[in-house]
Amino acid sequence: MAKRKGRAHRRRQRRVSGRCKDTSNAVNISQESVYVQLRKWLKGKDFTDFHLVPASFPGIGRGLMTTKALQPGELIIALPEQCLLTTTTVLGSYLGEYIERWKPRLSPLQALCAFLVAERHFGRRSPWKPYIDVLPNSYTCPAYFAEELIRLLPSPLMKKFREKRNTVQGLHLDSERFFKSLQPLFSESVENIFTYDALRWAWCSVNTRTVYMEHKKSEFLSREPDVYALAPYLDLLNHSPAAQVSAAFNRQSRCYEIRTSTRCRRHEQVFICYGAHDNQRLLLEYGFVATTNLHSAVYVDKDILCNRLPPTDKLLNGKLSFLRDNGLLENLTFGHDGPSWRLLTALKVLCLRPEEYSLRKNATLGLYVSDENERSSLELAESLCLQLMNENQQLMQQVSKLTEDRAEILEQLQLVVALRREELRILQVSTEMLQNMRAITPR
Repeated sequence: MAKRKGRAHRRRQRRVSGRCKDTSNAVNISQESVYVQLRKWLKGKDFTDFHLVPASFPGIGRGLMTTKALQPGELIIALPEQCLLTTTTVLGSYLGEYIERWKPRLSPLQALCAFLVAERHFGRRSPWKPYIDVLPNSYTCPAYFAEELIRLLPSPLMKKFREKRNTVQGLHLDSERFFKSLQPLFSESVENIFTYDALRWAWCSVNTRTVYMEHKKSEFLSREPDVYALAPYLDLLNHSPAAQVSAAFNRQSRCYEIRTSTRCRRHEQVFICYGAHDNQRLLLEYGFVATTNLHSAVYVDKDILCNRLPPTDKLLNGKLSFLRDNGLLENLTFGHDGPSWRLLTALKVLCLRPEEYSLRKNATLGLYVSDENERSSLELAESLCLQLMNENQQLMQQVSKLTEDRAEILEQLQLVVALRREELRILQVSTEMLQNMRAITPR
C-alpha cells in the first residue's frame, strides 16, 4: 500500500498564485475508496453538501476543488458539530471514565492524543476509521525531523525545533502512567500501543490539523485552553497566504463554517489561510513551506547581532539593556522589502557614539540623530546581511553532501533547502536595498 502524503508534501510542490488557482487539469479523486468511505461516513453524520470534492492538482497534490462558482460571503463548507472530534467526543467515549478519575488531570491535548492512538489501534472496529484512514502516516513537523537536518536550520528556528521535539517527548513520559491505567481496554500490552511513535503521530495530527474552537472547561480536564477540534474533510483544504476567508463555529447552526471573502470559479482549488505566518513559523507549527509567502523573513538573533559589535564599546551593555526594556531585541528581521523598522531602530541605538547616547530615545521614535549614526547603522545592517548570506551558503554546501537516497529524510531535506533558498533571496534583496540606502546617505 502506498504511503499517504500529508499537507506538507502537497505544499512543498505548490506554487501559490492567489486565493484560488486555475486547475483545468485537476483530476477528481472522490471515487477513490478512502474518500468514498469518508463521504459515506460524513453523510451518516448529516453532512451532505459535497460541492467541494477531493482532487489531485498538477504540481500541487491533493486538495479540495469546488464544483460550483463561489461568491464573496458564500459558505465554502459547513461541517456539523457531530462530525467534529473534540474533548467532548473523548469524554463521552470508553476513555471517559478513565479520564474522569485520573489525577492529576489530563490536558485537553493529552486526551485527544490518547483517543487518536486508541482509535488507530482498533482499526476496523473504530467508528472513526474512515477519518483516520485519510490522515497522513507521518509528518514533517519538528518531532519527526532528523537531528542532522535540524542542525542545518537557521539558529533561532533550530532552538524552537528542539523545544517542540522535547515537548512531545515530555508529553509521552508524563502520560505513561495514565496509558498503563487503560490496560483493561486492550488485549495487547498498552506499552506496545501507546508508544512514543504513536503519540508523536497523534500529537502532530492534532497540532497540524485542528481548527480553533473554544469549549466549555471540563472539571475532568486540566485548566489548559481547550480550543481543539479535528474537522474531517474540512482539513483537506490547503493553505495559501493569499486566501481571504472567515472561519468559526456557528452556535445557531451548530456547524463549523468557513466563508470566502472573494470569488472562486468552478473547478478551482479552494484555499484557506492559517494567518500571516512566515515560512519559519509554518514549518515549525505545520511542517510545510509556502513557495510564495510575502510574510517570510530572516531572523537576526541577539548572538549574531552581538558578534558584529565592537567589544570595546563601553556602552554596549547599557544599549542592550535599553533595547531589551523597550522590546527591541526580539523579532529583528530582514524581509522581502528589506530590513525591518525594528532591526534598523535597534542598530541605530547600537551605533550611537558616547556623545549621542542621551539621544537613544529619539532613535526609538524614528527621529534623526546624525549622519554618522545613519551611515554606521546601515553599514552594520549590510554587514549582518553578508554574514547571514555567507552562513547560508556554507550550510547549503553541507546540504548538498547529504545523500538524497534516504527516503526517511528526503522530504525533510527538501523543506530545509526550500527555506534556505528563500532566506538567500531575501538577504540578496536586502543587501541591494541597503547599498542603495547607503549611496544616498550624506557623508
